Formats: sequence, C-alpha cells, structure tokens
Amino acid sequence: MAITRLKRKERKNSTVVKQRKAKIKLLTKTPVIKKVDLEELRKQSNPSVVEKVKEKVTEVADAVKKTVKKIADKE
Repeated sequence: MAITRLKRKERKNSTVVKQRKAKIKLLTKTPVIKKVDLEELRKQSNPSVVEKVKEKVTEVADAVKKTVKKIADKE
C-alpha cells in the first residue's frame, strides 16, 4: 500500500506553529515597566496643574456622593 501525505493538514499545522512562535516573540519583545520614583515625578511636574487636578477630582467625587445619596433617599 502506498502512503499518502496530507499536504493541506501539514500546511495548516506549520502555519499554526509559525503564528504561535510569532505571537510569543511579540509578547516577549515588549519592554518591562521599570520602577518609577513618584516623588521625583512630582518634583518635575508643575505643582499648580497637580493641585487643579486634585480639586477637580474632589469636586467630581462630591458630586457622585450627592447623587448616590439622592438615589438612596428615593428608595
């Protein structure tokens, strides 16, 4: 009996392996995030901008608390 080769299946299997290798290579290629000194970043950044952002965040948080309180009172 003659042996037949499954050419299409062989091609598919090799493609799957190549794609897997490429994906692993891409994932290992990404740089690792290094530890960042937050104090140094704060010194470098503009303090007035940081304060403005903090104020806006507290305003939004207060608005959310008020809304939640209103909803809780309605129930």
